[in-house]
Amino acid sequence: MLSARTAAAASPAASLWKRGGGAGGRGDGCTSCLEVRRRAAAVTVRAAQPKRVEAVAMESAAETAEAEKEVAAEKEVAAAGGGVEDKYGEDRATEELPVTPWAFSVASGYTLLRDPHHNKGLAFTERERDAHYLRGLLPPGVVSQDLQVKKIMHNLRQYKVPLQRYVAMMDLQERNERLFYKLLIDNVEELLPVVYTPTVGEACQKYGSIFRRPQGLYVSLRDKGKVIDVLRNWPERNIQVIVVTDGERILGLGDLGCQGMGIPVGKLSLYTALGGVRPSACLPITIDVGTNNEQLLNDEFYIGLRQRRATGEEYHELMEEFMDAVKQIYGEKVLIQFEDFANHNAFDLLAKYSKSHLVFNDDIQGTASVVLAGLLSSLKVVGGTLAEHTYLFLGAGEAGTGIAELIALEISKQTNAPIEECRKKVFLVDSKGLIVSSRKNSLQPFKTSWAHEREPVTTLLDAIKSIRPTVLIGTSGVGRAFTKEVIEAMASFNERPVIFSLSNPTSHSECTAEEAYKWTQGRAVFASGSPFDPVEYDGKIRVPGQANNAYIFPGFGLGVVISGAIRVHEDMLLAASETLAAQATQENFDKGSIFPPFTNIRKISALIAASVAAKAYELGLATRLPRPRDLEKYAESCMYTPVYRSYR
Repeated sequence: MLSARTAAAASPAASLWKRGGGAGGRGDGCTSCLEVRRRAAAVTVRAAQPKRVEAVAMESAAETAEAEKEVAAEKEVAAAGGGVEDKYGEDRATEELPVTPWAFSVASGYTLLRDPHHNKGLAFTERERDAHYLRGLLPPGVVSQDLQVKKIMHNLRQYKVPLQRYVAMMDLQERNERLFYKLLIDNVEELLPVVYTPTVGEACQKYGSIFRRPQGLYVSLRDKGKVIDVLRNWPERNIQVIVVTDGERILGLGDLGCQGMGIPVGKLSLYTALGGVRPSACLPITIDVGTNNEQLLNDEFYIGLRQRRATGEEYHELMEEFMDAVKQIYGEKVLIQFEDFANHNAFDLLAKYSKSHLVFNDDIQGTASVVLAGLLSSLKVVGGTLAEHTYLFLGAGEAGTGIAELIALEISKQTNAPIEECRKKVFLVDSKGLIVSSRKNSLQPFKTSWAHEREPVTTLLDAIKSIRPTVLIGTSGVGRAFTKEVIEAMASFNERPVIFSLSNPTSHSECTAEEAYKWTQGRAVFASGSPFDPVEYDGKIRVPGQANNAYIFPGFGLGVVISGAIRVHEDMLLAASETLAAQATQENFDKGSIFPPFTNIRKISALIAASVAAKAYELGLATRLPRPRDLEKYAESCMYTPVYRSYR
């Protein structure tokens, strides 16, 4: 394998080596290998002619001047990634440029085949096999990336069990990163349910049994006092997005402890595949404070701490140390997405850190944004304005109250009415019945805004009869809670009842698409959290829409990154919702869906990123200056592309 010293000596970066103790030297013979690698790579990855870049020593003043021009060009290309150097050649702006497969030295031979960032398998060309000592380590056949995708899709389709497909996909990600993302991007509608909900729920439940290689960082109570050292163990420094969970409320499955890592891993796969955030800039993290799941505590294959879940001061001290360490290591412009925290922690953490960190809770804010987009889109089918409809929720947790608040904010924005008045259009039912003012003293703080002056009722059906809502939204996590009587009641006074059954996974959905269409005689405007197959009713095929957070958070994250935003503002969420709603067409409505197809998701994410970034600049929260003239084109140029690069 070519060492960093040898590689540097063969390039213009050779001057980086300082011998002896002369000026600029360290006195120990040379600068550090890591520094040479970083700076040498910066010289070799250039915005130059893509056909050939020769590494030669620059001796004349003319050559030095030319090099300075190229370095300036490099900086311009690097800026396309939000100002972070594109050292792996991941962005669309550098797609045609040849790159050097740097690891801690130039990766070659057996090491190169085991490096998921650079491995291409049988797609290494004859020239690359000679240049990087791969001759004999691979069969002689050379195949294209497209043929590799075709073969893997053929193999995946042989599996009858979704979890087997999930394991195969994770194995691919660990050995060939670009092929994994190429596969996912090209087959997003088929593979999205594999790498994320609903299959990821089963994967988390069985994570200890299927665990192979660690993905991401695990911060546990044992690391208290040294969390910053744990973060320093991660090999990448230019992190732009972190997804973190404590595993207490994984989807609708409850406390899965350390095995909740499948959620951050899955979310960040979608940040890259759908939103174009570089995989090298993504970091999945699990905070392990124990679990109250007795089944896991007694499971010999469980991979986390075997103790009851820490609470109170002990829990919050660890979280505070973690948040401070993230800011110290990665700066204040890293987006921290809280994922699947239990209600009692989710709202507190978001409120506490939203003023000091760039934080986002997908369960509260991401879900709210995509559901609001669905409602705005559904207005084109049912008519009226957002303020003219009445909304009833089953479920008053993170998702329910988050969606309710964003609906009220959008109504306030459209009507200029006070937010307090707008909240009166929204009603919530929890496990004890309709949330009303007479219950206010016993309610959790995040529910009190929804305690209206009404007579108390204890069942959802009674609430429907009393309120007569036009929109029914389920976020309860209780499977089949929308009974035939409930849906028929909605259909009795609404020509086109809007019914959103949002709980995940599929087994926890409040009703199925077939039930919604059947019990409303095909009149329902339906969307779900997990995917449902198309339904034939009365001779017509209806394709149910999926209110999947993946429509929002990848593009939202990209917009935050490219603008250099330092805080998340509610207006940025509204901008994302409005942009997504605008992408649904009459063709989608005719098929029964109020969301655009996922086949267009990369384009949709670029549009959302542009609108989020524009709002960040408008609010004075963006730090990436000057503002790009065309934010949509800039977002597209910053997006990761998984096509194989040519190696020198």
